[in-house]
Amino acid sequence: MAKSKVQYRGVGRRKSSVARVILTNGKGEFTVNGRKFEEYIPEAALRLDVVQPLELTETTGKFDITVNVRGGGVSGQAGAIRHGITRALMEVNPDYRLTLKPAGLVTRDPRAKERKKYGLKKARRAPQFSKR
Repeated sequence: MAKSKVQYRGVGRRKSSVARVILTNGKGEFTVNGRKFEEYIPEAALRLDVVQPLELTETTGKFDITVNVRGGGVSGQAGAIRHGITRALMEVNPDYRLTLKPAGLVTRDPRAKERKKYGLKKARRAPQFSKR
C-alpha cells in the first residue's frame, strides 16, 4: 500500500482572483497553474509578497506548493496566492496564526474596484466641464 501524502488546503481571494492552494510535505517546489512560480509571477516584488507567510513562519522549503489561480490580474492573483498560503499554513499549525495575524496576512483585503456610475466617465471621474 502506497503512503499517502498529507495535504493542507487553503483558498485565498483578492480583488477578482481566487487561488486554491495545496501544501504537501516536500522540498519547496512551487507551481502555479502548472508553471514554475518564477515564470508565472516574473515581478520580484510580487514574488516577495507571495512568500511572506512562509518566511514569517520559517517554513520556506518545507512544503511543495501547488496553486490553481483564476481571475484578475497578476497583482490580484499574487495577493490571492498569499492569502491561500496563509490559510493553508494555519491548517498545518494553528499556532502560526499568532505570527501571521499581526503581519495582516490573515484578513482578506476587501478592497475592490468601485462600480461606474451613470453620467460619469468612471466611478468618480466627471466629464470635463465646458463653459461654452
